[in-house]
Amino acid sequence: MDRLKPELRSENMRRIRSKDTVPELIVRSLTHRMGYRYRLHVRNLPGKPDLVFRPRKKVIFVHGCFWHQHADCKEGRIPASKATYWKPKLLRNVKRDRSHLLELVSSGWKVLVIWECQIRDTDRLEKRLRKFLV
Repeated sequence: MDRLKPELRSENMRRIRSKDTVPELIVRSLTHRMGYRYRLHVRNLPGKPDLVFRPRKKVIFVHGCFWHQHADCKEGRIPASKATYWKPKLLRNVKRDRSHLLELVSSGWKVLVIWECQIRDTDRLEKRLRKFLV
């Protein structure tokens, strides 16, 4: 059962963005402070990765745990209300993500997926970014 009235839920869903999300901005800021430069949302790459390091042939996706169904996170579960609507929608996202990842890897790109819940520990995140971008 949804705790919000339909109008409030609709307003909440309308405000969700696909670019420039808070987790993405945190990763971008941290990466930039580490001295790395990148391109954003390159359209000619599968999935329009959030950060693209073309000379290194590496990309980073910053995924929301709910929208991309993070299996290791409590936020990555299908809602009980309107499950017939949410399940196919969210599973399509997972399938599309997997397809984009395979396309990138088969084209020689290295891919890092950062989940929204992994942003909280910035020290660990920085180590992970540094290890990936070397």
